Amino acid sequence: MSATKTSNTKTPETLVAFDDVSAGYDGIPVLRGLDGAVKRGDLLALLGANGAGKSTLFKCITGEVRPFSGTVRLHDLPRAKIAYLPQRSDIDPGFPISTFDAVAMGLWRKIGAFQGLKRDAEAEVWAALETVGVAGQAERRLGVLSGGQFQRAMFAQLMLQDADLILLDEPFQAVDLETADTLISLIAKWHDEGRTVIAALHDAALVRDRFPKTLILARETIAWGPTSEVLTSANLAKSGEVTAAWQDAELGLSGERARERVSV
Repeated sequence: MSATKTSNTKTPETLVAFDDVSAGYDGIPVLRGLDGAVKRGDLLALLGANGAGKSTLFKCITGEVRPFSGTVRLHDLPRAKIAYLPQRSDIDPGFPISTFDAVAMGLWRKIGAFQGLKRDAEAEVWAALETVGVAGQAERRLGVLSGGQFQRAMFAQLMLQDADLILLDEPFQAVDLETADTLISLIAKWHDEGRTVIAALHDAALVRDRFPKTLILARETIAWGPTSEVLTSANLAKSGEVTAAWQDAELGLSGERARERVSV
């Protein structure tokens, strides 16, 4: 005899809602008619060709870009609890700052921009550097790090921000496979902690393996929902994102072998 159990699982609450959002630059729309909601605790991938509106969507969430029309609503989410990692091309590598100090910037909202680090804060920075594997680069200038080391340092900075919502714009661009695996594991840890993570990516096989939800963009929504339902060759063709990684996904390849085919 089996007993019927009543599920106490609550429907995840909305964290960010988009109501017919159109946005862009100099009067030219890049993102059009976006409707939908990001739920608290989502691990969401954004897929789309360059220029599809992924970065613009992030900037609408952070408030850096104001929509031409429609609204972006944050539900019980102060913007101070949003962490945003832009593409590396948006970060000045020539800024004269050490890796340690760059990572410590993640504590600014907690301790203030012009306060010296106390012993416990220094310990937090060192712990973050150790977690991502760049403690040995702490005194080196940030701009001379390799692509993988640089991105590890940026993830360490995100760790210290202790954000509820983490936005990652092409976080695996130009990094080695070992670094990508380290950062993917950290994203999974954030998700397990109940944080909401949205990552703009190009690797469809990686999305299929690691991201439960996907939004495919081509300036407007192509599909949004469970990855198993929206990640199809037809939807990717509409977005211009048919890649070798997706061919691997259709063949059943995954993990390291799939990522060897495409730079993540």
